[in-house]
Amino acid sequence: MLPIQTRSAAPTDCAEILAMVRELAAFEKLEQEAVATEGELRLALFGPRPSAEALIALDRNGRTMGFALFFASFSTFLGRAGLYLEDLYVRPEARGAGLGRALLRALAQIAEERHAGRLEWSVLDWNGRAIEFYERLGARPVDGWTRYRMTDASIRALASGPAPS
Repeated sequence: MLPIQTRSAAPTDCAEILAMVRELAAFEKLEQEAVATEGELRLALFGPRPSAEALIALDRNGRTMGFALFFASFSTFLGRAGLYLEDLYVRPEARGAGLGRALLRALAQIAEERHAGRLEWSVLDWNGRAIEFYERLGARPVDGWTRYRMTDASIRALASGPAPS
């Protein structure tokens, strides 16, 4: 058997990543929000101006069993770039085997190589198993901050609305 492996995603991984994104959405009860296509994912990860990167985790049999998708962030307070982990997912049958830790370790190594000031992510407040896992690795919640989001309709409304007077 092979050891657990992580590697950078390749264009040929897009279909598998998208399948895992949909599995994650189902787990989070957000299937209706998982509307990405394989083409959109390929463009975002490997197009002329990639906006994100991904790591793949292979189990001891060489099967793709998890991924981490991340992108650059920036802290004006630190004056340095950081990394934001958008998704970390390990298929249920591979959980507890070290793949999540291997993906986060590989991401921490990337953050260190890039002299990132922060490595951040969000976790659903009901996902106690994930929260415990992250805290065992040394991560801590950021108290006092509430995450906000605008989606297509609200972005369009603001962008096309009246200019401030």
